[in-house]
Amino acid sequence: MDVRRKVRGLVPRAEPEEMMTETPGQDGGVARPPTRVKPNLDAFGYVGIDAVLEQMRRKAMKQGFEFNIMVVGQSGLGKSTLVNTLFKSPVSRKSCTPNHEEKIPKTVEIKSVSHVIEEKGVKMKLTVIDTPGFGDQINNNNCWEPVLKYINDQYEKYLAEEVNITRKKVIPDSRVHCCIYFIPATGHSLRLLDIEFMKRLGKVVNIVPVIAKSDTLTLEERQAFKKKIREQLETQGISIYPHKEHDEDEEDRSVNNKIRELMPFAVVGSDKDYLVNGRKTLGRKTKWGIIEIENVAHCEFSQLRELLIRSHTQDLKEVTSCVHYEGYRVLRLSEGGKDVASVNGLAGKEQLA
Repeated sequence: MDVRRKVRGLVPRAEPEEMMTETPGQDGGVARPPTRVKPNLDAFGYVGIDAVLEQMRRKAMKQGFEFNIMVVGQSGLGKSTLVNTLFKSPVSRKSCTPNHEEKIPKTVEIKSVSHVIEEKGVKMKLTVIDTPGFGDQINNNNCWEPVLKYINDQYEKYLAEEVNITRKKVIPDSRVHCCIYFIPATGHSLRLLDIEFMKRLGKVVNIVPVIAKSDTLTLEERQAFKKKIREQLETQGISIYPHKEHDEDEEDRSVNNKIRELMPFAVVGSDKDYLVNGRKTLGRKTKWGIIEIENVAHCEFSQLRELLIRSHTQDLKEVTSCVHYEGYRVLRLSEGGKDVASVNGLAGKEQLA
């Protein structure tokens, strides 16, 4: 007689979707996979699992967070002004030394300045890293090397602290979370310098390209220039943020696709207020009128700010930690401390102008 028929009336048969599979545990026993359980709130009352979000919020507000942003581009492209406009504060390095007239250095220098910005009880330690001298020489051979070295040095500093036996409870994070690369508004195409920089640095940092002083282009010229740049980025295999391979789900893919379609952002920066239709707005005054910085019909500054500050700040930090830094860490540990310069592309003597 079929045993299953004999005991059918005594042991209820489990439905296929309710059956649990058993998998071998680490100790040779059987480990059951986790099952999703929904509390019966009507019978037992409120449990309070959702309160963990409030706990995380309070802890984050108490500790604050760090955000490190690098600006790279030739002098005169409005890097300092744009950063000040992004955070509505004089946070750029030049803003801290307004009376000091800076000469263009003969070689690329890396300089940083840090501020603590507080808004609605949330504290952010913002570090702005500037690269005076980049692309300003007649011979720009390997001018990305100091930038790449600085980024790797911050990874090395974090790694040294991480592997320390008596490491700090909270490791200071000086890793570069985002690099805004300023493209001159030529209206033609990317220069060899632009291509080489983004190709090499795109492997180690989140690059967000922008067209600087885009108000010098007509709307038609701007769209054609953006399209040409996107084509060149794809042809050259240059990776810019947000990366397609890091989209976690369909919702992420949908949001990030819209951002990628806007790349590179055509931006204008200004720290001056003007009265437009009875309201104050940041803008640039020209003989044709006032260019409103936050007007999407005039430029794409508001979309850039949305990406960097309001929607993707945490993702920029996570990609830095889980992708770029992790790649550096694995390479360093697997190579036993060997220099990673050759892997990241420091070698190369192309003639750039």
